[in-house]
Amino acid sequence: MNVLVVGGAGYIGSHCVRQLVAAGHRPVVLDNFAYGHRGALAPDVKVYEANLGDETAVKRILAAEQIEAVMHFAAYCYVGESVTDPLKYYLNNVAATLHLLNAMMESGVKKFIFSSTCATFGVVATLPIHENLPQAPINPYGQTKLDIEIALKALASAKGLSFAVFRYFNAAGASEDGAIGEDHHPETHLIPLAFEVAVGKRPHLELYGTDYPTPDGTCQRDYVHVDDLSRAHIAAFAKLGTPGTQLFFNLGTGRPTSNREVIRAVEKVTGKPVKVIEKPRRPGDPPALYADSTKAQRELGWKVKFGDIESIVATAWKWHSSHPKGYADR
Repeated sequence: MNVLVVGGAGYIGSHCVRQLVAAGHRPVVLDNFAYGHRGALAPDVKVYEANLGDETAVKRILAAEQIEAVMHFAAYCYVGESVTDPLKYYLNNVAATLHLLNAMMESGVKKFIFSSTCATFGVVATLPIHENLPQAPINPYGQTKLDIEIALKALASAKGLSFAVFRYFNAAGASEDGAIGEDHHPETHLIPLAFEVAVGKRPHLELYGTDYPTPDGTCQRDYVHVDDLSRAHIAAFAKLGTPGTQLFFNLGTGRPTSNREVIRAVEKVTGKPVKVIEKPRRPGDPPALYADSTKAQRELGWKVKFGDIESIVATAWKWHSSHPKGYADR
């Protein structure tokens, strides 16, 4: 298939581009490079620098490249920033995405893969988190993702759009060959922050909350490898043949990993100590979040290749240790 990957130069998008090529598809990337990196893309991948909300540009690309399906990875995703600057998130994550969808409808492209988030669930009453739990986001980031999920349902019913929504937990890791990886600015994710401490780029790692009702007192999260995520997206293509198809999947390993366990894995993989300074809990951080991915396994045949935190950290370290300054284009 000819697949337009919106946000394809970003962390998850670039990994999905590589997985698409490996699966025999032809990815075409649309990215405005606000956060993406040209160095994350192979030279032979067709790239358009444009905004997803530019309907004229999107329709031109859809026609010129004979696009059959669209993958969306172009959301802003910093939870804290969404609280302090919600308009930025609504303009990009909601308004621009609706323009993208309108361009697709007018161009007759009606297969859509959407990168959503477990943040649409908010604070849950039961674990693990399955697809049918109530969705009640507690921040604008999660709300903007839920807004698009609701719009997709309406478009499926009214316009015959076929879509798959994937709600991620904690995406982590890097490509197995170390060619591409995680390079965010600012960086907020635990694993790369711990690497920076291990190699001396940061003096210490701040650990927020050590008195949670978990085995070691720190938060537990579900870390899922970025390539495992990508493979699930591609597996959904085969399910979108019937107009109006609506699919929702939670993606995680189902295995909760605590912050201290992540830090220990980083120390083991790098062979270096990670100095930690304990801090009070952050408001809004639930003790544990992890997925029930049974539905994706059953309906998509999805299998997790990287099922433990050490194997995920090892791939991330291969990238970080070979790219100490990240991508050369920044």
